Amino acid sequence: MRLPSIACLLLAPVLLHAQAPADREGVRRAAMDYLEGFYEGDSTKHLRSVRPEVYKYGFYKPAADKPYQGNQMTWAGFMDFTRNVRTRKNFAPATAPKEVVILEVEDQTAAVRVNAWWGMDYLLMGKFDGRWMITHVLWQSPPPKP
Repeated sequence: MRLPSIACLLLAPVLLHAQAPADREGVRRAAMDYLEGFYEGDSTKHLRSVRPEVYKYGFYKPAADKPYQGNQMTWAGFMDFTRNVRTRKNFAPATAPKEVVILEVEDQTAAVRVNAWWGMDYLLMGKFDGRWMITHVLWQSPPPKP
């Protein structure tokens, strides 16, 4: 069923507002800061893109013949990880994936998928005092090949 033209016109301002270019860019930048913070060992990028109360949980396979295991990372874990990357100079290679796929942007919330060397992460974000920040992350390592 097609919506009457007047209904489309009435919805257009809502749809356009939710997809404002500045919001999309802010969401993209927060996702890139998340990836680059881990890749570069740069905690300042996490400070500006990740909320301290973040909840990150993921699934990884310790070996191909083992079942998935779960792992939670706290805010302190973010800082420890980035510090270790920087201290040990264990930076991601330039060829490491840094793909950001914006799934949805509203005026206050957003959902994003990022592809990284460790797998794929789904990020949920909110706009706090005009800045997009990550509040939740669900991730998994790449699925085993059949």
